Amino acid sequence: MRLTQVIVFVDCLCASINFMCSPLPQRPSERISVWQEQAVRYGVDLKEFRQQAADVMERLARDHDKLRQELDSAGGKVERMEREMDYIETKNPPPPCSKAEDKMVEQKPMGKMKKTGELRGCMDLVFSIKAMKILKRMGSPKGTWTRDAVTAKVYAFNGTADDTLYEFSSVRALSSSSDPRAITLPVFWNGTGHTVHNGQVYYVTEGSELRVMKYDLQNDSMADSAVFPVDDHSPVFSLNQETIVDLVADEEGLWALYGSKDKVSLARMDANTLDIEQMWDTSCPRENAESAFMVCGTLYVVYNSKPPSRSRIQCVFDVNDMVNAEEAPLLYFPRRYGTHSSIKYNPHEKQLYAWDDGYQILYKLSMKKKGVFVN
Repeated sequence: MRLTQVIVFVDCLCASINFMCSPLPQRPSERISVWQEQAVRYGVDLKEFRQQAADVMERLARDHDKLRQELDSAGGKVERMEREMDYIETKNPPPPCSKAEDKMVEQKPMGKMKKTGELRGCMDLVFSIKAMKILKRMGSPKGTWTRDAVTAKVYAFNGTADDTLYEFSSVRALSSSSDPRAITLPVFWNGTGHTVHNGQVYYVTEGSELRVMKYDLQNDSMADSAVFPVDDHSPVFSLNQETIVDLVADEEGLWALYGSKDKVSLARMDANTLDIEQMWDTSCPRENAESAFMVCGTLYVVYNSKPPSRSRIQCVFDVNDMVNAEEAPLLYFPRRYGTHSSIKYNPHEKQLYAWDDGYQILYKLSMKKKGVFVN
């Protein structure tokens, strides 16, 4: 209803009220006539008001539908623009910083990692993704690659089920397509939840029960195995259906990620005996999760969407309750190709080794200390 219509209507109503409140004629017949006239006028005014109100509501409904259509159209345009930006960034990546990339690739062996207990006081918290390097595209859309912090050697699991592990002398050897050493493992591995830690390969094999296998790279022999005690064999990440248990390593040792109902759960494992020391239920949903990694006892779950969009760290869980909601980062990964089938953290380099649609990618992390808020 326009303002002028409201003013006219209010003036008419006030006039009617003034007329009704004016001195009435003394004769009964005249009073009845006045009352009838007032009632008719009031009825007409009320009918007009109802009609005007109905017109206003109808116009508001039309405006609401129009606004909803405009919002839907704008949302579609934003999605198309993001896809176009993804395509442009993929086809025309920014020129790399050669010095930073060389540092990411040229890493020296650090020797034996410190004992787990000595590193339980690690206070690093991921602050940002500092740099990215795409090395090459090798093998299947899904797989795992990682580097042992003890040596400069790199290991690749190509696909989601096999008995072969490929060993490269360095990251540069992998990127230059040097022939790797093929290691045939005694038992098939399944999924993409494998890791290499202190000269040992830890991987998962599926059957009537889930087993965690430990293979000694120095002796080329099976060192140990243990049943992983979970009844739910659902994928730990909804966007990575082949992985039931994801084994990851950080400064504090070996961890296992697994699904519990609709959440991602966490277990600390003894890297020597494969015993489970402690378990946690996190608030991180499995829905739309693609992978995860640990840094200093803090779990970072990476999410995406269908069709693949931009990966992001959207849920963080610290086993020592040292990271609050304000500190927890909401980080977006640089635009790439699809979704991560695996992300492995190297504590020595502060880098992530990611497998994305067959591409091997390195992410350099920037850290801050837990409990320190940075704008």
